[in-house]
Amino acid sequence: MNESALAVEHLFRHQSGRMIATLTRIFGPRRLDLAEEVVQDALLKALELWPFQGIPENPSAWLVQVAKNRALDAIRREGALAGKLADVARAFSEPAVADGREDFADDQLGMMFLCCHPALTRELQVALTLKTVAGFSVREIARAFLTQEAAIAQRLVRGKRQIREREIQFEMPTGSELFTRLDSVLAVLYLVFNEGYAAHEGESLLRKDLSEEAIRLARLVAREHTTDVPKTRALLALFLLQASRFAARVNAEGGLFLLRDQDRGLWDRGLIAEGLRELDRSAEGDELSRYHLEAGIAAHHAIAPSYDETNWAEITDLYDQLFQMNPSPVVALNRAIALSRWKGAGAGLTAIAEIERHPALASYHLLPATLGELWSELGDTEKAAAYYEAALACPSNAPGRRLIQERLANSRKAARVSNV
Repeated sequence: MNESALAVEHLFRHQSGRMIATLTRIFGPRRLDLAEEVVQDALLKALELWPFQGIPENPSAWLVQVAKNRALDAIRREGALAGKLADVARAFSEPAVADGREDFADDQLGMMFLCCHPALTRELQVALTLKTVAGFSVREIARAFLTQEAAIAQRLVRGKRQIREREIQFEMPTGSELFTRLDSVLAVLYLVFNEGYAAHEGESLLRKDLSEEAIRLARLVAREHTTDVPKTRALLALFLLQASRFAARVNAEGGLFLLRDQDRGLWDRGLIAEGLRELDRSAEGDELSRYHLEAGIAAHHAIAPSYDETNWAEITDLYDQLFQMNPSPVVALNRAIALSRWKGAGAGLTAIAEIERHPALASYHLLPATLGELWSELGDTEKAAAYYEAALACPSNAPGRRLIQERLANSRKAARVSNV
């Protein structure tokens, strides 16, 4: 991909949601498709001109200006929007685009809550938010959900149709409705961050732009006084603490480093400090959410002097609490891993035996990979190799597969030596 195409892709990720949100507020939610069309036209114009004319000195401002012109053209085409000319001119005026980052924040917050309206199913809420606010493509959303692109495209069509049919308004909710929709907003941000932190498939483990976007949007939600509640701060703390390890998770060739192998000197101490501050702020009040517990686990990792000196007993206890709140087999697996670090590989294997045949883990590569690790620690290299082979039969990202292949090769070598 050439430089101009990369620049447009970057801008699409960072600017499209801002512009779509503002145009949806002006045009009305019934014309969400028109808002997306206007922004798409601006991006296509950049792809058409920049390879020949060069990237503008201020590409964000250029893109916003083109989107403004496209929006004005659209208004002139649609007589029902005639009264919106002044609104577009004001929203996309020079002061509004000078910064290029935070000036559309209120509109994006409103857009998130529009997409998470309780009249829509959760799957529609998530798909719409990822597409219109976070700038995901249909393909990326499909990968995040491990489903077909056609299914995601249909979700987006259904979501927009329901917005029109139910006449859902672009406005911040109040009262109990605010907190119902806040739960959906936070769940979407959680998914966006995790897709960036550990991509399900593909050549790259990390997609930092997605995680950074989730952090930006979480800060936006935390900044609004009506949504500045403990669970919002806890989610932001979790993001910051996890993001602090980005530089240590992969090497220059894209190879994966597990937590115990990471160079802790590469951890971002600024993000850790900010994350711990947000975690302290999240403790104000009586609310305890899954985000509090997960952020607490991340905090224990962040402050541990080394892997072996980590407070695994406390982490196991936090996983116990998390499982009570969210009885997921993945949570149970993570709890078993923590237990194995605290009480030994045998204890971990006993805990995993309770969930090993859970259907939700049938193609989850980390289950057999973890079993391979534990059996390897116990010296049964043949059994470890069998589990690593099973892990390779499951879908995973390329760095994860390379690491499992390396562990498999080591196990086979050790098994041959022990049989000599």
